[in-house]
Order: sequence, then structure tokens, then C-alpha cells
Amino acid sequence: MLDHSWQKSSYCGQGESCLHVAASAPAKTIHLTESGDPRGAILGASPDAFGALLGAIKGGRSRHGA
Repeated sequence: MLDHSWQKSSYCGQGESCLHVAASAPAKTIHLTESGDPRGAILGASPDAFGALLGAIKGGRSRHGA
């Protein structure tokens, strides 16, 4: 993983499918990765975009309206 302080999701139970989140202060970027392949896909988002994602997840909304 990158040199970030990664935090595992509090909703993660046993197993390898956990979301890890880290923030980089200078660039103000939120980083996301999955514990099954932590060096693979690392996504970056602005704090506003990450907040919108969390709001959509918590509200039960999706891109497809389901």
C-alpha cells in the first residue's frame, strides 16, 4: 500500500473483503482500496466527492435508481 495511515471499515467482519480509507493532507485526497488486493486498485477522490458517495450509500440511492 502507499505510505498512508489506512483505516479499515468498521463494518468489516472476518475475511478479505474490507474497504480501507486514507486521507492525504497536502493534496486533500481521500484514498480507497480493498484488502483483497491492496496494491491493486487504489481510488482517489476529493473530500466533496467522497462525501457525496457516502451520502448516496447511506441514503440507499444508486446510479440506477434502485
